[in-house]
Amino acid sequence: MIRRKEFDQNLEELRNLLRAMGDHVQEALKGAIESLQTSNIAKAEVIIKRDAELNHMEEQIMEIGSRLIVTQQPVAKDLRRIIVAFKISSDLERMGDLSIDIAKVTVRIEGQELIKPLVDIPRMAELAGIMVEESLQSYLDENTDLAYKMAQDDDEIDHLYSQIIRDLYAFMTANPDNVQQAMLLTLVGRYIERIADHATNIGESAVYLATGQRPDLNQ
Repeated sequence: MIRRKEFDQNLEELRNLLRAMGDHVQEALKGAIESLQTSNIAKAEVIIKRDAELNHMEEQIMEIGSRLIVTQQPVAKDLRRIIVAFKISSDLERMGDLSIDIAKVTVRIEGQELIKPLVDIPRMAELAGIMVEESLQSYLDENTDLAYKMAQDDDEIDHLYSQIIRDLYAFMTANPDNVQQAMLLTLVGRYIERIADHATNIGESAVYLATGQRPDLNQ
């Protein structure tokens, strides 16, 4: 009985760490986009420096989960809970890296005036942030319906990304002197699109936890 109580406490600690990682990712993504919109290099550099915090939380999850596997030898759904925590923490860590990549674009642009007002990129980022929140909620609540919603959200982000690519390539054709910044902005769109893909991965992990079957929500 005591061992089960300790096991459940450790599982809750994993859940809390994943919540914290999700909060960190959402803040990093929002801050990175704001730094880009306002050419705020100082803000971008703060986001870049905070990467170590997210890495540390992922390491804690790996340590706790590995210890549980070795000492408790969990099976069935208990084992799935640990495997899913590992997978979700990896997806969140990658999302954090992609948010940092966006912040680095702000630094590379070096305070230049943006070639055009940002409309679709912030919208993409807003949707991606919602996906991060909802994907984690689907995991915490084992809500498969919310997990499957990731596929629809991802389709909308893919549509916006395609629009960004079309607009920026047209801009580069008409304004060859501004190709470098335009290319950097297409990368930002790509980074956000990848964040959304990782959110769908978390949705897949939520379905796996609840049912034992892993769907492919990116198809």
